[in-house]
Amino acid sequence: MEREIRGGLPAEIRADDSTVKVSGYAAVFNEAADIAGLFKEIIHPGAFRGAIGRDDVSFLINHRGLPLARTRSGTLILAEDSHGLKVDSGLDGADPDVARIVPKMRRGDLDKMSFAFRATRQEWIETGEIPIRHVYEVELFDVSIVTDPAYSGTEIGLRSLEKHREQLRRTMNFHAAASRLRMKMALRLKGVVDADGR
Repeated sequence: MEREIRGGLPAEIRADDSTVKVSGYAAVFNEAADIAGLFKEIIHPGAFRGAIGRDDVSFLINHRGLPLARTRSGTLILAEDSHGLKVDSGLDGADPDVARIVPKMRRGDLDKMSFAFRATRQEWIETGEIPIRHVYEVELFDVSIVTDPAYSGTEIGLRSLEKHREQLRRTMNFHAAASRLRMKMALRLKGVVDADGR
């Protein structure tokens, strides 16, 4: 299963004695994100709609470890609004993993949000200098509070781009071959060329 990770958006923390509330946006819609200078990526509104109702999404630290919250348990709430993928979680302040991250979040050591996904509906546009990937639908694995929102999915994105290019080449080759065959048949019908194509 190919997973891509994107993010880098600020997270907000509010804590009392028993509950730690973490909220923010794991993704923003309609903004072209530069993916390591190799391609741009735009997440479109509606991309998370199916995942929110279908996928059991965990809230993790740096996309690893035990979940701090989870959609299935109701401790992680995901929603799409006009801005992007909104994340709200009510974490158990007595959980040692939660207690461990609160000071780091307050200091700003853990201050960004990110998401891990697989694009299930996408389109590549290669008319400009750099390819643009439009993401219309995803399978969502997790949202995370992160130290460094690295674009670790770039290799996967490039494989997807190469797959798109190969499919485009095959289609173009098929159309070119079909066009040549139609021309030969038309010339043969007019008596210009013989059956051997001469």
